[in-house]
Amino acid sequence: MAHVSHGLRRRNVVQSILHGVFEGRYHSGQRLVVQRLAQEFGVSPTPIREALVELAGIGIVDLLPNRGAVVRQVTRQDVAELCQIRRVLESEASRSACGRIDMNELTSLAAELKRLIESGGAQGTPGFDGAAFVQDTRSADSRLHDLIAHACGSRRLAEEIGRFKLLFRAFRDVGYTKFEERNDYRRMTEENDEHLAIVTALAEGDSKRAAKAMGRHIDESVRYWGQLIVDALTAVKRPRDG
Repeated sequence: MAHVSHGLRRRNVVQSILHGVFEGRYHSGQRLVVQRLAQEFGVSPTPIREALVELAGIGIVDLLPNRGAVVRQVTRQDVAELCQIRRVLESEASRSACGRIDMNELTSLAAELKRLIESGGAQGTPGFDGAAFVQDTRSADSRLHDLIAHACGSRRLAEEIGRFKLLFRAFRDVGYTKFEERNDYRRMTEENDEHLAIVTALAEGDSKRAAKAMGRHIDESVRYWGQLIVDALTAVKRPRDG
């Protein structure tokens, strides 16, 4: 992580620990020792400490007296509750973003989503490139959610969405990886359909429909993420306390 800004170092650490938790590399109850993590990530202790505080703020670690940072147990119910928070925040952001997002951005994104939907229909055929489909679907997902947050017209709402962004993208990335390992791209195709419904409502200036489409999209995601993450956490051999 050399030659990057302090803020980016912290962000990279947060992202790496989140992926580690949801992939089962860090287990519930494990201590996250600052010096060991600093050596693992090749950074000073300062961004590690800041990352652990950020992770505590979104409910992934506990900061305990005399123990430091300890990974919380993540359950399917935890995932559902976190996604409920996301639903409230991003549905409101979608409603507020109507009329604020540049139409050229929406037109471009709609075209990309239509391309991905068509591409997803070819899965299982000799010409289908699963890795490219996953990467492009991930990029379209990030692009849409970022556009909505930036255009919602509320700095505080955008900041709150941003506070949870790495967490939700870790959920997504772990889920996408599991599906890719199974050569099962159905959920990603469904997400592209859901995203297109949101983009269409935004482009038509229908704030109520945009908010509902976002809510449905997040509700559908919970059904997949919750079980996938619990499966990942229970399928690994637990290492000894760090």
